[in-house]
Amino acid sequence: MHIRLAELRDAEDIAAIYNAEVTGSTATFDLVPRTVEEQRAWLRERSGALAVLVAVVDTEAGERIAGYASLSKFRDRPAYSTTVESSVYVHQDFRRRGVAHDLMVELLETSKSRGFHAVIARIADSQEASLQLHHRLGFTLVGVEREIGRKFNRWLDVSVMQVII
Repeated sequence: MHIRLAELRDAEDIAAIYNAEVTGSTATFDLVPRTVEEQRAWLRERSGALAVLVAVVDTEAGERIAGYASLSKFRDRPAYSTTVESSVYVHQDFRRRGVAHDLMVELLETSKSRGFHAVIARIADSQEASLQLHHRLGFTLVGVEREIGRKFNRWLDVSVMQVII
């Protein structure tokens, strides 16, 4: 596996990974899958200091994107400009192989090299593996937002975790 910056040609694979979470889990609070064009627009928004990284594996059928991690603007006000929000998603075929860990390690290094100071992760409480991963990477729990989302006919809490890099 190797990790590289995402390119527009990765939009279809990234959308497939993301849309599986939209329709089948609480890893994202989106309710409507993204089109490939929407995914391309999302990728374009993450240029410059922001980044999207992809984990690429070689298979018999060729290269596959096993997962991706991204940085997004935390808030619009200028005083927040050194803080970013992170996300990480792994294709179901590649879970429990260290893909998310390796992506997040690289994403934190990328964040630091691009001048960011703090990284925020907002994780649905039902996503225990993600909570544990972030804890192992040095994130600490800074708060829990109670019942702020509703998906699959249930209220969802969000844990807010942070690391200073």
